[in-house]
Amino acid sequence: MSSAPARSAPASPLQRFLNIVERAGNALPHPATLFAALAILVVLLSWALARLGVQVINPGSGKVVAVVNLLSAEGIQRMILELPRNFLAYPPLGISLTCMLGIGIAEYTGLMGAMLRLFVLNSPARLITPMVVFAGVMSNAGSEVGYVLLIPLAAALYHTLGRHPLLGLAAAFAGVSGGYSANLVVGSVDVLLAGLSEAAAHIMDPAYTVDAFANWYFMGASTFLITAVGTWVTEKIVAPRLGDYRGETKREELTPLSSAEKRGLWAAGSVTLGLTLLVLWGTLAPGGFLTDPENPSFLESYFIRGLIFFIFVFGLLPGIAYGAAAGTIKNDHDVMGGMTATMKSMASFIVLAFFAAQFIFYFNWTNLGIITAVSGAEFIQHLGLEHMPLPLMLALVLFAAAVNLLISSASAKWALLAPVFVPMFMLLGYSPELVQGAFRVGDSVTNIITPLMSYFPLILTFAHKYDPRTGIGTLIATMLPYSIFFLISWTVLLMAWIALGIPMGPGAPLFLAK
Repeated sequence: MSSAPARSAPASPLQRFLNIVERAGNALPHPATLFAALAILVVLLSWALARLGVQVINPGSGKVVAVVNLLSAEGIQRMILELPRNFLAYPPLGISLTCMLGIGIAEYTGLMGAMLRLFVLNSPARLITPMVVFAGVMSNAGSEVGYVLLIPLAAALYHTLGRHPLLGLAAAFAGVSGGYSANLVVGSVDVLLAGLSEAAAHIMDPAYTVDAFANWYFMGASTFLITAVGTWVTEKIVAPRLGDYRGETKREELTPLSSAEKRGLWAAGSVTLGLTLLVLWGTLAPGGFLTDPENPSFLESYFIRGLIFFIFVFGLLPGIAYGAAAGTIKNDHDVMGGMTATMKSMASFIVLAFFAAQFIFYFNWTNLGIITAVSGAEFIQHLGLEHMPLPLMLALVLFAAAVNLLISSASAKWALLAPVFVPMFMLLGYSPELVQGAFRVGDSVTNIITPLMSYFPLILTFAHKYDPRTGIGTLIATMLPYSIFFLISWTVLLMAWIALGIPMGPGAPLFLAK
């Protein structure tokens, strides 16, 4: 299959622009080579900017932050010593490989294929896309689970439906990452950001509290917005662009389940039910073995904190049960063979992750991200929009979206920016909850178009399963319409929210009482 955009797509201005983006991106070297080149560029840039004496004041600590020269003796020594450590500490590496070992058994034994066919045969086709986008948004409550589980599953689902698998991948990626801050439930990121906002608010008011529900009303409404917009972009822009799938990856035929497959599903379902009951007992029972005695809340349970372990187990054990009952595996050699096959499919990701890890760690070491963020924050302070809430919040959204291209971690950015923006906006009468909500809009929408997002290489690996020639340009061009329309629609919702004076969450007003 060709990755070129000439897929009977309408020659609209947007499609022509996306074609240019795709060709430009795919003209770049192999993604691994590109990350290696970027790592070298960061090293050279750190030397040049350090010679120029570039520095800023960290608003949180009050300390001077200067560019770190990686071409100094100390910098070179650090790069030498920490090369393997960077690779092993790359966040998606251990998480992805661990999850895929378990999920790979479920796929190898046929459990995934049977489940997909069962789902497709019993679901209205018109509801598949909104269900995928909505599931992606909701998966954020479980941190990285959407990246390693839902995105490849959605690609396989669309392939089974006879649609382009990258269409399913795009829809799920848009929900999981582009809609990262939307959700109907409070997750770990809400707790983390609220804590950072409260600490920043204490600079102005030591008694001010910001809880995890600070943006719950707004993020709940955003869930339905992102689902609707993501569905529209998928069907009206991305689907015509991708066209029909003509790749070589064989798809699951939509035939009725055989008796062996039904036996396998019953066995897998029984094991899954048993595991689920065990988890519920461990997390909900008083003194359960999955609860933390010092912090017994569900969000702090060992189930949530150890979600990667449970993804592995919930893939492995039901997969083995299915294979044994359906006759697709005979012994432990088959199980280990399935794991080995899965790791072979992840080989390209491992190579890509090695170079991506070096680049990301080098970039963090140089302080270039911090300096860019602080400089941008100072620019917003000088825009003169203090008494114009709508333009001021729009500027904050756009700034967060831009910084997100360089620093993808929401907590890392907010830890840096909250001490700047929260006190500044409190002085102008805006609540920390409103400032945090505006930041989260911008922080989400550009996740899906920046190669610096730590899971971007993994998404490329999933895409390569169906089209080995998929490049960075193809993925960015595919996801760019989501970023554009999420940014527009989400910002409009925020502006309407402010104009109507609706609280951001329970006890979370837009403006501070005078």
